[in-house]
Amino acid sequence: MTADLAKTGTVFNIQKFSVNDGPGIRTVVFLKGCPLHCRWCANPESQMSQVQILWDEKKCVHCHHCIQTCDRQHAVSLINDHITVNPLLCDGCMKCVKECPGHALKPEGEIMTVKQVMDKVMQDEVFYEESGGGLTLSGGEMLMQPEFSIELLKAAKENHLYTACETTGYADPQTFKAVIENLDYMLFDMKHWDSGKHQEYTGVPNDLILQNMSYAISAGKEVLPRIPVIPGFNDSPEDAEKLAEALKKAGADKCQLLPFHQFGENKYDMLNRPYAYKGMNAYHKEDLQDYCQVFHKHGIDAYF
Repeated sequence: MTADLAKTGTVFNIQKFSVNDGPGIRTVVFLKGCPLHCRWCANPESQMSQVQILWDEKKCVHCHHCIQTCDRQHAVSLINDHITVNPLLCDGCMKCVKECPGHALKPEGEIMTVKQVMDKVMQDEVFYEESGGGLTLSGGEMLMQPEFSIELLKAAKENHLYTACETTGYADPQTFKAVIENLDYMLFDMKHWDSGKHQEYTGVPNDLILQNMSYAISAGKEVLPRIPVIPGFNDSPEDAEKLAEALKKAGADKCQLLPFHQFGENKYDMLNRPYAYKGMNAYHKEDLQDYCQVFHKHGIDAYF
């Protein structure tokens, strides 16, 4: 069955010439919406499925024209001296964005068809052929838009592309199996070994995640588990031991460690949201050498 090129989904970024999101040179399509709300999330604008409008205080001239020009009552408001656009009230007309004199308002998210996305992806076909690259679906979470993701992956395969994804793995098993059918390579996030603590810091338990990871590995998919090492959450020697044991149980023999960073901190200010890790020092590879060695002792090829 051929891909439905008219199928639509919400995309918030398309990043070309990526070399860190799967083999070779890749185009990464970031889909909006995520079932997890990790406290350290570097892309908080990806969590909500709806199109959002971000406010950049540095560009704002404080004229409040955006409030006056909005046709939807209370969609744009001033809260604690911050311009806030409520995505649940906003109808997406973009009038406030277009008429902002300082260009301080920026939309995050765009409704696109499979064809529109693939037209952009295929612009770099020659680079995929030379490097063994292709399309990577990321987010947010592609499993939040399963039908759109399925059609994108079908279209990629019809164009003979090597397909990859970055996923939390959180979806019911039936949906998960359907989406990964046309995937070659999976970058699979693993946050914590304890389901209770996983839920406390991300909003969901880890049972489905571990179940789906195990299925993907047993189904012959090339899976690279990735562990974001977060201060006070999963950075202790005990955490390393338990995570290594959980990986072994799922059938994994390798993983990538992702040291905590602060790349997304400014986005919380633009969304007028508090950031739980504000001011927290980032981790570097040299900080996690002992942590990494724990995985090696368990026969897991861990690297940064």
